[in-house]
Amino acid sequence: MKEKDWDYIASLEKAIAKKYGEVAVKNPASEWNEEKENDYLEQLKEMRRQEAARITAANKIDVGGFFISEKLINRETNRQCPLCGVYSFKNRDELYMNKFKCCFGCYVKHIEGIEHNWENKWKRIKSNVK
Repeated sequence: MKEKDWDYIASLEKAIAKKYGEVAVKNPASEWNEEKENDYLEQLKEMRRQEAARITAANKIDVGGFFISEKLINRETNRQCPLCGVYSFKNRDELYMNKFKCCFGCYVKHIEGIEHNWENKWKRIKSNVK
């Protein structure tokens, strides 16, 4: 096993300190003290308290043996396209419904290519379709 070349290690540290500053070669534990340790532990405890409060604040409802967040159960979604009236369970249609207020088919037919000005066009299309 080779012995360490302390001169080489010292020259590397000097070069790193010259290029990146003294902070790059400083031992991180050199400035750590009891006060900083206690402050860090208090921050950890507070973070755990906040996390526990957040978890318990989410109301859970027993649905068929499973606990589900009340927010998920009470969430209402509109799955009917206001332009063509099609009711869809597809995730793709829900995505386009949230962003463009129409199903994927109506997006392709009326909005694709003019996304930058789709709100004005959507109002005109909606009044003409019905």
